[in-house]
Amino acid sequence: MPDRKQGRPLGSKVRQNIVEILYFYKKLHGYELYKVYIELYPPVTMRLIYYHLKKGVSTGEFKIYKIDKKSGKYSWGGTSENIIYELDKGANPMIDSHVKLYLEKHQKV
Repeated sequence: MPDRKQGRPLGSKVRQNIVEILYFYKKLHGYELYKVYIELYPPVTMRLIYYHLKKGVSTGEFKIYKIDKKSGKYSWGGTSENIIYELDKGANPMIDSHVKLYLEKHQKV
């Protein structure tokens, strides 16, 4: 019987799709990334995107580029944070032509 590790596999199709988007965009915050993701791939929740961004930071696929703090009157308090992500060394982009065509069509490259 072959040696198999127990538990869930490390990779994720959603996280790989995020890698493909960040490869072309270079830096995005979670909500911008979510908007692009739902245009290109089957719909997922925003919560799932944020989960995979956080998980990708812990696995070395993404890193936090910077955190923009904005002050204002929000229902949750006086400040809002935009965490901007970029690819890290653990990312392995496959350079999806589907994403490249979308970005060229929307003039984002």
